[in-house]
Amino acid sequence: MSSTDLIRIVSRSSPMALAQVERVRAELAALHPGIRTEVVPVTTSGDRWMGDLSKLGGKGAFTKEVDAALLAGEADLAVHCIKDVPADRPLPAGTVFAAYLKRDDIRDAVIHPEGLTLDQMPEGARIGTSSVRRVAQLAVTHPHVQCVPMRGNANRRLEKLDAGDADALLLAVSGLERIGRTDRISEILSVDTMCPPIGAGVLGLQCREDDTATIEAVSGLGDTDAWKEVTAERMLLHVLQGHCNSPIAGFAKAERDGRLSLRARVFSPDGKTVLDAHEWAGPLDPATLGTSVAVALLRQGAREVIDTIPH
Repeated sequence: MSSTDLIRIVSRSSPMALAQVERVRAELAALHPGIRTEVVPVTTSGDRWMGDLSKLGGKGAFTKEVDAALLAGEADLAVHCIKDVPADRPLPAGTVFAAYLKRDDIRDAVIHPEGLTLDQMPEGARIGTSSVRRVAQLAVTHPHVQCVPMRGNANRRLEKLDAGDADALLLAVSGLERIGRTDRISEILSVDTMCPPIGAGVLGLQCREDDTATIEAVSGLGDTDAWKEVTAERMLLHVLQGHCNSPIAGFAKAERDGRLSLRARVFSPDGKTVLDAHEWAGPLDPATLGTSVAVALLRQGAREVIDTIPH
């Protein structure tokens, strides 16, 4: 790209999404000082709708308008939280992920106004979350608390907590870091207590597949470990054909010696059924590892668990 080139970045207009775009702009400016960027904000149906996400077609509610702006040529680059991009169906035709940025923290955090941990919370404490993954796992590990539905971006949820709509919240550590609110964290949960969503902590840069200039400009921001991990995780989700109401959790880990592991779990919504698989790949490519772990879960009955959940 020449130094006068402009890359238009489409993004949801929430504070978190805009903070994510600023990270991309900063990394791009460091890599290609001559390239200019501008932000094209959109409000998605997922941002406007405060009801049950599955009524809108699930997680795609946060990506549809962003995809449309990209495909219409109104923007050149989209920045997505990979955990919000459905993996049970392919990316919109004509688009491709050009890079996955270096992965942030994948863990979940507890926010309690008085700094209590989950173990310290009294019987019946109300935890604000609309995540089926979190609800199912809390039913397993902390059955004494109750979950109350809570949607909205992280800033909005913190406001709702302060207004007394819940006694505590569960939010992603990486999201709190992006909006500068780690001061609110009372406890960071281990991945054993709260297994993360597929694609946690990773930002993906999506381009039109025929836009070679933008792809070349941004591909240098990509992180090899993040690519391996996300490829394994998204293949797992694709093979399981999980939908937005299925509590599926998992994370891959690329080791320094080149090995890759993938741990994944499938829950019934009430947490009474828990399926677990964990495999290592030596020379296996990441997609094969994702497939292998998915098959291990299917052998344990994951298909029946997922298919009995309405969506």
